[in-house]
Amino acid sequence: MPSLPPPYQHYHLKYHSCLKPKKPPLSLPSSSSSQRKTSLSSSSQRKTSSSSSSARTMIVNTINNLFNNLMMINSNYKLQPSLDPKRALSNNFAPVDELPPTQCQVIQGSLPSCLDGAYIQPYHLFDGDAMLHCIRISQGQATFCSRCVKTYKYTIENTVGSPFVSRAFSSFSGPLAINNGFGLANASLSFLGDHLFAICEGDLPYAVRLTSNGDTETLGHYDFDEKLGMNMTAHPKKDPATDETFAFRYGPIPPFVTHFYFDASGEKQIDVHIAMAGRHPLFMHDFAITKKHTVSVDTQLNMYYTEMILRGDSLLHSDPTKASRIGVIPRCAKDSLQMRWFDVPGFNNIHAINEWDEEDGNVIILAPNILSIEQAFGKTELVPCLMEKVRIDLRTGIVSRHPISARNLDMG
Repeated sequence: MPSLPPPYQHYHLKYHSCLKPKKPPLSLPSSSSSQRKTSLSSSSQRKTSSSSSSARTMIVNTINNLFNNLMMINSNYKLQPSLDPKRALSNNFAPVDELPPTQCQVIQGSLPSCLDGAYIQPYHLFDGDAMLHCIRISQGQATFCSRCVKTYKYTIENTVGSPFVSRAFSSFSGPLAINNGFGLANASLSFLGDHLFAICEGDLPYAVRLTSNGDTETLGHYDFDEKLGMNMTAHPKKDPATDETFAFRYGPIPPFVTHFYFDASGEKQIDVHIAMAGRHPLFMHDFAITKKHTVSVDTQLNMYYTEMILRGDSLLHSDPTKASRIGVIPRCAKDSLQMRWFDVPGFNNIHAINEWDEEDGNVIILAPNILSIEQAFGKTELVPCLMEKVRIDLRTGIVSRHPISARNLDMG
């Protein structure tokens, strides 16, 4: 992995699908001068390569269509409203093309010459490929650029010319298990050890860099010297006082949840496996840290891999028989024996907003509670949220909840 340049400040991530339907296979550019010769021999080789590529594309698309048709025939598959292309890929969600670094015209006023950095507006569509929309400001000039993160999934699907890899939030639409990872790198950007990463919780982070002219480049998977062998959360938490970064991962096999952290230099520390109850793997998108504790929420959302593969169904479903609970563990715990669980019925959050320790030892978490968790990834406009302040008394075990706002402040 090449070293990354000094990071700029204030990065965010915007992402959605960059892949257009029925797109022809892309020919990969070559830097070799011998391959750019126009001799009869190289021309013949290109024709042969093009024919082979077309044949591979035809075979792959045939397998993919057959696989999806079999799922439709042998199941009661019904397209969820949030997955209907007429809804999911329209208006503000519509796919856009990449844009190379392009100078912006200043319409009014001027940009201070002291400004030197970059800003990327955050946005997301759950199953979309990552796109970085970057505004680079330097020497009184602004440059705008839009680039897709060149993940393995993005690269192979653009080469094939059609969707090919399974998508967790919608359905199992791909016939292959991808050993090189099928993550979208679309959920967030984060600095770890002064390196910039595009992260999706289903895969390893992708290292990216910002060039001096305002372009963004994908450097590839990063496994922290083989210490991170699996996925990690898309929302790691950095302590500004210690420069430590805390993270976790969840997955389809026990122990389901694992905590870990990175020291100030970016070195990954030991895994702490958290024993979880339940037959199905849980969905745990975000977590929280205070000065002393790590706080996790086990909501009513579970992952159903069998249904996704056999029926083409969505991976995520809510379990009405399951009681939500909050887990609190010391931030640098060495094992899971220090984890304490507190029942919080009906509390289902996707993200955490803020959290802290009070002087009396109570732990506070501020998070939007999704009141209709069964609609969380369906008709999102019908998902009411209630911002709640949850107080956990570690001494007595009593949990109290206080409504803060009825505005939809998550997934709105």
